[in-house]
Amino acid sequence: MTISVNSNASALTALQNLNKTNDSMTANQTRISTGLKVGTARDNAAIYAIAQKQRASVSALGAVTDSLNRATSIADVASAAGASISDALNSMKQKVLAATDPSYDTNSRAALNADFRSLIRQIQQIVQNSSFDGSNILDGSLATGLKFLSNAEATAYVTLSTQNLSLGGAIITMAATASINTVTNATTILGQLNTSITNVNLALANLGSQANQIANHNKFVSKLTDALNMGIGNLVDADMASESAKLQALQVQQQLGAQALSIANQGPQIILSLFK
Repeated sequence: MTISVNSNASALTALQNLNKTNDSMTANQTRISTGLKVGTARDNAAIYAIAQKQRASVSALGAVTDSLNRATSIADVASAAGASISDALNSMKQKVLAATDPSYDTNSRAALNADFRSLIRQIQQIVQNSSFDGSNILDGSLATGLKFLSNAEATAYVTLSTQNLSLGGAIITMAATASINTVTNATTILGQLNTSITNVNLALANLGSQANQIANHNKFVSKLTDALNMGIGNLVDADMASESAKLQALQVQQQLGAQALSIANQGPQIILSLFK
């Protein structure tokens, strides 16, 4: 091998190997610090593209979850309100049935009617205040049910149907002006009340079924999100145990490479001894 002061092949080789080791260590430290073996498209273009697509799906499912959570809240508020209305109707039945008794005097009948009217107003207040985030499915303000996202492509929906519990409607047939101040009125109201109680219980059952459907679909979306996240992790997550072992090996290689480069750089010193 030619001994030259202009070029040092050994030093160049040692430098190339040391640079290669340093590059590997930089990549290794990046994987350790980020926890990712594929953090950018430069690491693996195909895997990075697949992972990004799945991340977009996970983000979209986050919007679906938010929509379903809103649906659950609306259904919960409506269910609580419906249960209170059902209780009020049950309380009404005692007053109305008592008012059909012809033996009551005027004062007693007036007291029963006052209690009845108080329950009427209570139902009106419950219906009017049963809204969540501006949505009320009990007051008849919505012509159709509310639709909520059920998939990440926004091509499917779950529906929460309206249950119009306003007085004088199809479910609660008693008018807001109903009164039991006479036996005749009380008898008429009793028939309407019995029908209303049956209708309200059916409406609550429908609402409960829809709420369960929404809750179950929300659980599915949560499991799907977890599965996608695990899939992304399988594609891009670094094996930290393996990376730790590689770091130890690279550190040794770096130290040996630095020593080899130092030794190679001392090679031209031999030329000086030739000219003593």
